[in-house]
Amino acid sequence: MLSTVNRVVLGLVGLALLVVGGSVLAIGLGLKPPSWWVHDGRHDVLLSDADRARWRGDGWWWPTVIAVLAVCVLLAVWWLSAQLRRRRLAEVLVETGDGEGALLRGRALENVLTGEAEALDGVERAQVALTGRRNAPQARVGLVLEPHAAPGDALQLLSSQALEHARDSAGLDRLPATVRLRAVKHRAERVS
Repeated sequence: MLSTVNRVVLGLVGLALLVVGGSVLAIGLGLKPPSWWVHDGRHDVLLSDADRARWRGDGWWWPTVIAVLAVCVLLAVWWLSAQLRRRRLAEVLVETGDGEGALLRGRALENVLTGEAEALDGVERAQVALTGRRNAPQARVGLVLEPHAAPGDALQLLSSQALEHARDSAGLDRLPATVRLRAVKHRAERVS
């Protein structure tokens, strides 16, 4: 989701800067602007003194300006913290025995773990995210259990099959995992 937000925001900002900058450049080079445009000619300013002081005397002006700026600052801080926080591991270092090792894409290992977890008895859906360092990854696993599944059995199968296969195939000494179990929502069964 974050990459989609980044693309949309960067696209809109880039488009706005391109339109405003291109129009100012075109008018500065002598092209005639449309009648509705912000400024009229090469020596005109974008905001005149009258435009800048138009609403200063109104009581709503300064609270509105402060509120808009506060929202912009909060959105910028949220965006910056989202950029700096790495949620997923991009690659896992696989020991090959020759001293150099190989890199395994983190998403590939996540997809394999998800597929194996969803194939387990009693698991309806699974979601896996790798975190940590590339030489010491950790797994965050979310399992949605079917109505008939026993949580202890599903957890045992996950650790003895899916996580063990991933640990062995990546050549890891250990692969700690945090597992969140949820039950699928279903209607109550009738007892007769």
